[in-house]
Amino acid sequence: MSQDARLSRVLHVLIHLSLRNRTMSSAEIAKMLSINPVVVRRMMAGLRDRGYLQTTRGSSGGWYMALELDEITVNDVYEALNEPNLLITGLAHDHPTCPVEASVNDMLNNVNAEAELLVLRRYRATTLADLAQDAMKK
Repeated sequence: MSQDARLSRVLHVLIHLSLRNRTMSSAEIAKMLSINPVVVRRMMAGLRDRGYLQTTRGSSGGWYMALELDEITVNDVYEALNEPNLLITGLAHDHPTCPVEASVNDMLNNVNAEAELLVLRRYRATTLADLAQDAMKK
């Protein structure tokens, strides 16, 4: 099962944009992430719509930060990406009347809900400045 890497990629890009303190074109970002520039524009659109990024047109145009890193949390970015699935464990619904399947699904639902709450709490508590500071130590 494939994993959604958009959150990781966008966090990576936002920190680079801030540290470089200049615009980066979709093509530059795409090259950095080894993806298509169209995918970059699609990923970044929600961030622009929420005011975290801005764009300029023209030969020297591109994406740039509209806010400081300490003004944006990981959760803000997660929400701007339309909240990709945090957990990839799916539930089976092959035998809706089976008590074993129901029990397994109930347990998985409960554990997944608890895990999501913990993840989102951590996302809300972590700013992009925290991530940039950690990156500078490495």
